[in-house]
Amino acid sequence: MTPEFSRPFRLDELGSVQRAVTIEANAAERAALAGRFGLLAIDRLTADAQLTREGDIVRADGTLAAEVVQACVASGEPVPAAITEGFNLRFLPAGSEHDAEEVELEESELDEVHYEGGTVDLGEAAAQTLALALAPFPRAPNADEKLRDAGVIGEEDAGPFAALKALKDKL
Repeated sequence: MTPEFSRPFRLDELGSVQRAVTIEANAAERAALAGRFGLLAIDRLTADAQLTREGDIVRADGTLAAEVVQACVASGEPVPAAITEGFNLRFLPAGSEHDAEEVELEESELDEVHYEGGTVDLGEAAAQTLALALAPFPRAPNADEKLRDAGVIGEEDAGPFAALKALKDKL
């Protein structure tokens, strides 16, 4: 699979000195990523990072900034969101000791990305960081009201105590 937002950096060009980089997705890349993540739109996606090479490991420390539009899970209405997410990634060569079939991961290992061919892809790492930062169940501010207007009852009207409340009202 070719990443929609690819920003490769070759290890042999990084050297051992920290390098500041800024990447930004263009309109076509943002549209492709929106489709991949099931978003209505991505209006902006940038990442500022410090890349540091330590042998065959590359560290990327920085901040992702994005403006996205998700669909409300209840009404389908657009829900805009501004995302600012810090990241600390370690790019490790594929096939290293970290590539075991089943491994119990420690918290410090959850930010590792494997690469092949002497090139790390900061764009794909930024895209994955964005996916993790998205609200899992976005809701429009007036979603509950719209659902009630459409005749959908809420949990308070359908829960186990709703029947008791109805009996109490009859007394």
